[in-house]
Amino acid sequence: MTIQIKPFAAALALWCTLTGTVAAAQDASTIHLDVYKSPTCGCCTLWIDHMAENGFTSTAHHPEELGALKRELNVPVRYGSCHTGVSREGFVFEGHVPARYVRQFLNNPPEDALGLTVPAMPVGSPGMEYKEQFMRYDVLLLKADGSAEVYASVESYQQQFD
Repeated sequence: MTIQIKPFAAALALWCTLTGTVAAAQDASTIHLDVYKSPTCGCCTLWIDHMAENGFTSTAHHPEELGALKRELNVPVRYGSCHTGVSREGFVFEGHVPARYVRQFLNNPPEDALGLTVPAMPVGSPGMEYKEQFMRYDVLLLKADGSAEVYASVESYQQQFD
């Protein structure tokens, strides 16, 4: 399985820089993500629903080997989760990243960024709601060199939506 996302992303980024359309492109009414997941994963489907409720469209894909796809997209295993969203620009959104942070990231992508991740599956994150429980978690910025840093700390359930 070979996915050629990065050359397209580089060309799109150059075009957007030259034409000054990065913010306009991301402020469009809908942002699309290709979401790679297991066909039987319910929390992934709930995350897709969360994204739709926040103005995103998604196409679900069910690759035979999700781990191979993540390796190809350069998502380090230690930052993995159950699904991977990929924007048209080639940015990766791994796991239960709230829509507000995906939109914030796409409106101003940091230099040398691969995308965002919420490693594992924190209770209370979008798609992982259980009763009224919530566990604090960090949204991490994945960098092209394989490192990560905290992009946002989510301290409360409501903060995911503000």
